[in-house]
Amino acid sequence: MNGQNSRTKALAVFMLVLPLVLFFISLSIGTYGISPRGLFQAALSVVSPASHPEVPAAHRDILLRIRLPRVLLALAVGAALSVSGASLQALFKNPLVNEYILGISSGAAFGAALSLVFLGRAFLPHLTGFLFAAVAVGAVLLISGKAESHFISLLLTGIIVTAFFSALLSLVEFFASPYVLQALFFWLMGSLSLASWKDLYVSLPLIAAGLVVLYLLRWRLNVLSMSDEEARSLGVNVRREKILVIAATTLITAAATAIVGIIGWLGFIVPHLVRMMFGADNRRVVPLSAAMGASLMMIADDIIRGVSSFEIPIGIFTSLVGIPVFLILLKKTRKVWL
Repeated sequence: MNGQNSRTKALAVFMLVLPLVLFFISLSIGTYGISPRGLFQAALSVVSPASHPEVPAAHRDILLRIRLPRVLLALAVGAALSVSGASLQALFKNPLVNEYILGISSGAAFGAALSLVFLGRAFLPHLTGFLFAAVAVGAVLLISGKAESHFISLLLTGIIVTAFFSALLSLVEFFASPYVLQALFFWLMGSLSLASWKDLYVSLPLIAAGLVVLYLLRWRLNVLSMSDEEARSLGVNVRREKILVIAATTLITAAATAIVGIIGWLGFIVPHLVRMMFGADNRRVVPLSAAMGASLMMIADDIIRGVSSFEIPIGIFTSLVGIPVFLILLKKTRKVWL
């Protein structure tokens, strides 16, 4: 038993350290490969260009303008979507819940697309994305009633609201110009290719703030997984905590979706994998979901950038690879979540 606990702890430490290792590996992968030594020298030359004149300017430009914002975005988005899925599944006491069922992703996608098509890049798509994501999840919760006791109602309402915002998104696409429409289609399939520091300056603080809130609430998610009566008996303000969790998940999902588009299944699959390996205690599930989601997102982006000169949208890649892997693991483990 102690040996098994030691292996579990060692695996947890490995999962938490893995994103940092992958971060540095990812910076060297791409169509224009940079060796680890060249990467280190390029990083030093960014800090002090005069002291490293031998470093090619192309290395510095690739590292600073292309690789670094892209890898940071992959790390942040992977962590955001995974923690969002884990938190919502714990809050609604059902492993089928994710940001798609609650309409958060479809609402955020519509809001961001509305901004991109009619307002351009001058107006931040994060704001309209968050606004309509909040409208979507608010509509789902309002129509379905007490979702924790009527999950079928929540599921059906989420499907209806998602379909409604998908129809609105199609309407936006209809009025878009051919040039904007082509870029919008590529964005909706999920892409990190347009990552820039301008986007990161807005999205990273929002994602970081939401992740910190959910991390601080991770032990309360264990309490909220009980019935409302049991949670209140333990001194938890159920209504306030639920609002905080939903607001934080809406914020980080909208911030991620507004930049990279729709990334399918990551927020559904990663929390399940974490629970299969480490149990259902949300004090572990939340940070490990963030680490695993960030790692998987960076690995997927590395494969896309390293295999060929053209890019498959990462949203398509995560769905094609993630779903079969999850089904195989689910069949092997045959564990019940709660």
